[in-house]
Amino acid sequence: MSLVKKFATVASGTLMSRALGFGREMLMAAALGTGPVADAFNAAFQFPNTFRRLFAEGAFNAAFVPLFAKEIEQHGNEGAKRFSEEVFGVLFSALLALTIAMELAMPLIVRYLVAPGFADIPGKFETTVTLATIMFPYLICMSLGAMMAGMLNSLRRYFAAAIAPAFLNIILISVLAYAWYHGLDAHDVGFGLSWGVLAAGIVQLAIVWIAVRNAGISIGFRRPHLTPNVKRLLVLALPAAITGGITQINQLIGTAIASAQNSAVSSLAYADRIYQLPLGVVGVAVAIVLLPELSRALKSGNLIEAANLQNRSVEFTLFMTLPAAAALWVMSEPIVRLVYERGAFAANHSTPIVASILAIFGLGLPAFVLIKAFTPGYFAREDTRTPMIFAAISVGVNVAIALTLFPSMGAPGIAVASAVAGWVNALMLLAMLIKRGHWGRDIPLLKRIPRLVLSAVIMATALYFAERHFATQIGPGSPLVVKATTVLALVAGGAVLYFIAAFATGGADFGMIRRNVKRGSKAPPVTGQFPDP
Repeated sequence: MSLVKKFATVASGTLMSRALGFGREMLMAAALGTGPVADAFNAAFQFPNTFRRLFAEGAFNAAFVPLFAKEIEQHGNEGAKRFSEEVFGVLFSALLALTIAMELAMPLIVRYLVAPGFADIPGKFETTVTLATIMFPYLICMSLGAMMAGMLNSLRRYFAAAIAPAFLNIILISVLAYAWYHGLDAHDVGFGLSWGVLAAGIVQLAIVWIAVRNAGISIGFRRPHLTPNVKRLLVLALPAAITGGITQINQLIGTAIASAQNSAVSSLAYADRIYQLPLGVVGVAVAIVLLPELSRALKSGNLIEAANLQNRSVEFTLFMTLPAAAALWVMSEPIVRLVYERGAFAANHSTPIVASILAIFGLGLPAFVLIKAFTPGYFAREDTRTPMIFAAISVGVNVAIALTLFPSMGAPGIAVASAVAGWVNALMLLAMLIKRGHWGRDIPLLKRIPRLVLSAVIMATALYFAERHFATQIGPGSPLVVKATTVLALVAGGAVLYFIAAFATGGADFGMIRRNVKRGSKAPPVTGQFPDP
């Protein structure tokens, strides 16, 4: 299967999840707006979600996948099964102990870490604590699920792991639909969503567990024991967890700072949902596929293949994310108005704030995606320390800028801090790869980048004037059908203009696409590899 086809397999599942996420956020915005229950739910959900990204997706996609791939290469399926069971025993025991400790300490955690600004608001603090207590066991399900997803990705079975997250949104949409039908108040909606998150974790774990069994690996429980392989995993996983979850660390910090201002937490969350669509569809797909592919190339000593994988991934990343970034910058307010502006979501207050946050996030989008394309270059070489150092620097940058700008700018200041920190991190990762000779100079890529940027600028300029021309059709008083048709037509027209400009300027060509689509068709089989389902 070619590199682009693998990206597409993961991206299709992720796209379904993100599209459903849009539906979830639209219903949530209508039900809760940017009120106190919305703030409480988003702050509470941010906590287990951050831990999931840190100790599950970040750590295991960075540390577990290369080691699991090595076991398949060296010891076949039995070695991979043994290693998985060793890791499962340690991971499950550690997660259970962590969950019990966190549940007992939840009031202190919310007061001093998650949302210190809620501590003096009667009812809001208690609601956040209760919702976080309900949702935190979600971490166990998702961490074990992330391990199994890493196994599936190493076995080149991408779809089950990509589609499983969609069930979180399916379940939460069902909860919101039930709440709307029965006329539940905001308090009951918040509690229903929290129990829905926990139920979704169980469903997602079941999906990937069944997929792993169907792939031919049945995981049994072993008594926790620190074998040499598990010790090596832990050494790699801690810095990888910090590095892989850098965006989530910055979001958690942003949530804590934003809790000092009413509606800021939920405003950040609503903007985040929109920009997560291109970030997830492109960035997550690239990161998931590139790491095992790059690990295989390096383990087999094929440095030319490894360099080509990295360059083509960045090429694909920029080709897809630059127009998305331009569209979010120019079209943020019409997009927010279309997606959220109904029910409890106030047009005169919520829309401008969320739109300004979204526009700023758009400027940081290419950086956030490039981070996911650059870090596999370190992780595949079992170097998780260097990206961790860069991640720590970017966190410091984020905190300093957020604390400086929040008093004057509010929530948009936190978005500025996140975007700047993202670019600092991405540039440091690239610079070190070049310095170490791990990033070969690719002339076609260097020629295409400025041309792709130019194409995105052309598209953004056209969208700016088109938005002004159709201001009445996309304004607050316009009927939903007219508004939706106009916004979608503008976005589609902008995309067509971008692709025309990209091909006309040489930023893209059919040869590039053909090479990427056909790539991998002649790749030698990996020992112990299972066929695609």
